[in-house]
Amino acid sequence: MKRPVNQIAILLGGAALALTSAWAIAQDAPESLLPPGFDKPKAKPATPAVTKTTGNSPTTVATPVVQPIPGVASAPVLPAGKKIPTLAELEAMSPDELDELLGLKPKSDIPDAARRSMNKVGILAADEGGFSSGSFVRQSPQLVQAALTRNSGALVSRWGHILLRRGLVSRLDAPSGVNPADFAAWRAGLLVRMGEGDAARALVQDVDAGNYTPALTQSAIEAYQFTADITGICPVAGVIGGGRKDADWRVLRGICAAFQGDGSAGLAQLDRLAGEGAWPKIDMLLAQKYAGSAGTGHRAVTIEWDGVTDMNPWRYALTIAVGLTPPEGLMKNLPVRYSYVAATAPMVGLEGRAAGADRAAGAGILSSAAMVDLYSQIYALDEIKGDWAAAAETLRKAYVAPSPADRMAAIRALWDGAPDAQARFSRQVLTAYAAARMPVDPSLKDDAPDLIASMLTAGLDQNAMRWAPLVDSGSLGWGLLALAAPQRSAAINGSALSAFRSNDKSDGNRKSQFLLAGLAGLGRVDNSVAGEFSGNLGIDLSRQTRWTRLIDQAADVNNQGLVVLLVGLGMQGDSWDKMTPVYLYHIVSALNRVGLGAEARMIAAEAVARG
Repeated sequence: MKRPVNQIAILLGGAALALTSAWAIAQDAPESLLPPGFDKPKAKPATPAVTKTTGNSPTTVATPVVQPIPGVASAPVLPAGKKIPTLAELEAMSPDELDELLGLKPKSDIPDAARRSMNKVGILAADEGGFSSGSFVRQSPQLVQAALTRNSGALVSRWGHILLRRGLVSRLDAPSGVNPADFAAWRAGLLVRMGEGDAARALVQDVDAGNYTPALTQSAIEAYQFTADITGICPVAGVIGGGRKDADWRVLRGICAAFQGDGSAGLAQLDRLAGEGAWPKIDMLLAQKYAGSAGTGHRAVTIEWDGVTDMNPWRYALTIAVGLTPPEGLMKNLPVRYSYVAATAPMVGLEGRAAGADRAAGAGILSSAAMVDLYSQIYALDEIKGDWAAAAETLRKAYVAPSPADRMAAIRALWDGAPDAQARFSRQVLTAYAAARMPVDPSLKDDAPDLIASMLTAGLDQNAMRWAPLVDSGSLGWGLLALAAPQRSAAINGSALSAFRSNDKSDGNRKSQFLLAGLAGLGRVDNSVAGEFSGNLGIDLSRQTRWTRLIDQAADVNNQGLVVLLVGLGMQGDSWDKMTPVYLYHIVSALNRVGLGAEARMIAAEAVARG
């Protein structure tokens, strides 16, 4: 509580009087009462003097000695080139901005003893399933950068996506001559484009803020935006400060100021930015609502969607971050990244997450177990009604219905209830373990190809192989098992391949082309048979491109990490009609040669199932 001026004066006066009285008592005390040595005080040091000459006579002038006040540090001095701000500007500054003005901005948010090495940046060590840390050390920086930054992130294969994610999050050393922070930025940026926001966030958090480069800062912003973790960037913003001037950065600094204990100053910054038109009005209101929930700067902000006709990444991130649901009309016909965000965002309702999962599971972002967990949560909540509640009930029947026919009917209902082919494939991911529980029964022979494909989405190859005695040679089920089998003693003969082609109803015999490419890549068909069958299909698996030569060379030196990076580059596309049998052959062959045979088999089988 502030005291009135007159009270402060009285207090100061009383203190001065008490101090004077104490000195008077001490001075008047007899010598016998003084401690030994105090009866003969030391002589005061002489005041330094300077001799000046005035006319012909020297004159001595005393020079005053100014003693610093104990406990009071010298006032900070503005760094060179900084202008003294006005009083109004000072009042509007946040602590971070004031520190930056005075040159007090920290260079790191972590003490020296706790800082982490820039070697082996990542989250998955080699003994945890990651790839060798030295996979890229001796590789061309230009090649590695191109393979990472020019990949769109959309891969045709679920298993290709899973494999590439595993490579990107491995604990890796940077190529020689490349800043490890930039190498992490390239990897995190690709993870975001793949829809792997959580993995990207974990990767950028493995680098101390003091080591961030502009590229890593941008990738971190994208990762935190994707995960709607707006304040995740705040430690980095505190270190970088005003190093960036773009609108996104200034808005984020305002939000961070509010969450760092200075809500009023943070909201004042956002008010100024709103006045400048840094962001569209609706986005600034969302930012103010988000910042207004922090600290002492509470502010009620009403969000009105009237006049808003589109959606953008920051708008969506802030909307779900403040607990709102975007208008349904704004969410139509959006890029698939919004579905990926919804599928993994904990603040989105379960029904919204389930709708996103119909895209994310097929892409490789969600596992079969994660899908079952999601539907189990929906089933457990009585307040959820409608289609998603019915789907959760159907999934339960797929596991616990009394007869195999009832369980198969439930599984089939989940597949057929999907709105499109991508969602249907995601539903096959959902039912993988339910499919593995189905008995091998002749009455289910027609369902065998879909059951096998469903099991293989989760890598359940041993369960799928139980169906081998039931499927006919040359059928789709036979083709899937011919590729997925962990071991195969005999090579595939030409008559079986011809029978498969006769049953192939895909466009341009794409499934037959993929079957041949997969079998040839795994070494499960004789060269003479492969040559004859490829001629019948009109393809040339021996054709070479720059990419095929690169991936073959990487396999020759047994570099798993580089092979996986090139696999990701070669599998770009939004559907399997973008994949060629030549590329599939080299992908499967290279993976098989470097010890990733299981992944090679799953990719080959997926190609045939979805081609």
